[in-house]
Amino acid sequence: MYNYYQTTPSSVYDYSTTSTVTLDGFASIWLMIALIASIVGAILVFVLFVRPKTEPKGKFAKWLKDFLAFRILWIEPILKMVYYFLTIFCVVGSFAFITVSPVYFLALLIGGPIGIRLGYELIMIFIGIWRNTREMADNTKKPGIHQGPDAN
Repeated sequence: MYNYYQTTPSSVYDYSTTSTVTLDGFASIWLMIALIASIVGAILVFVLFVRPKTEPKGKFAKWLKDFLAFRILWIEPILKMVYYFLTIFCVVGSFAFITVSPVYFLALLIGGPIGIRLGYELIMIFIGIWRNTREMADNTKKPGIHQGPDAN
């Protein structure tokens, strides 16, 4: 009268079609070469540019040393662009809610840019603290200023 089909996990899902990602010999060797080259490169960059005892000659070499020692930050201009993008997106995107709810529209139109600005300023406070700390550290390392217990 009734026809019942029983299913087992092997008949529901064909395990033979699954594949696992494995690295072949070439990829494994290449990753080992990349690891060794990265270690050697990091040591060379530190010894040639970042180490405090080295004083580079030339404008580009000085810029490169400051860049590699993280005295030059790229995060500020990137954060500014992200701030502008998010603010414009929030204002323009708020008009999508004008027909849904005027409350959502106004909250996003007014509150969105305020929230984005507060978040941006909070991040910039940390960058300002870093910059001021860096300036204080640079000013205390100037030649002629003796520090420590034997300064007298």
